[in-house]
Amino acid sequence: MDSDLTLRAGIKDTIPTMFGYMGVGMAFGVVANTSHLPLLAILLMSLLIYAGSVEFVVTAMLVAGDPISAIILSAFLINSRIILMSISISPYFKRDSMRQNFFIGSLLTDETFALAMTKINQTEGRLTLAWFNTANILAYLSWILATAAGALLGSLINDAKQFGLDFALVAMFIGLLYLQIINDHSKSIQLQLTVVFAVAVMMYFFMRWLPGELALLLASILGCFLGMGLSRSHAD
Repeated sequence: MDSDLTLRAGIKDTIPTMFGYMGVGMAFGVVANTSHLPLLAILLMSLLIYAGSVEFVVTAMLVAGDPISAIILSAFLINSRIILMSISISPYFKRDSMRQNFFIGSLLTDETFALAMTKINQTEGRLTLAWFNTANILAYLSWILATAAGALLGSLINDAKQFGLDFALVAMFIGLLYLQIINDHSKSIQLQLTVVFAVAVMMYFFMRWLPGELALLLASILGCFLGMGLSRSHAD
């Protein structure tokens, strides 16, 4: 990855994410198909929800027969972290229109956010609409195609868990965390690992008393404040 912020650079920089989406998207398609969801429902989830973790959870809740209200609330809580990501991204597009900002936020994911954070380290804090829209759209299209392919492939697999496909999303997040830590030169690796460890510990304890989605949101917010505090203390 270099400092180029053109459409062509967006295509080149997004290729690794697209391959990652192909693996995770196919895994979701297989899991959803083996959970007896119809192909149309799988495609609509990928088109409208477009959130890997949410789609896995929604599939499990549909199979369990949970009420629609609980599914909607769970989906909102799980994806509420995107609000924090959008707030982090918005300063780079202050001069662009509300419509353009809305389009970027609509397709923002954990992976494209991590990609943007890595790009910022290479461009001295700059992002462009051409680069970001290219990354978002390519990631979106690759996810849809991958879930469709996985759904078709799922008819040939009886149990997705025997191939470890239910762990695909977790593995991708671990890889993204690793890339973020080694590429973010604005903060020391020790500081980043400290925050990661603190968030993991908070998650462990919060999940004893809170639903997983609320525990994740609370631990993430507290992790942000911890990181800010440690950064300021190191600067002083």
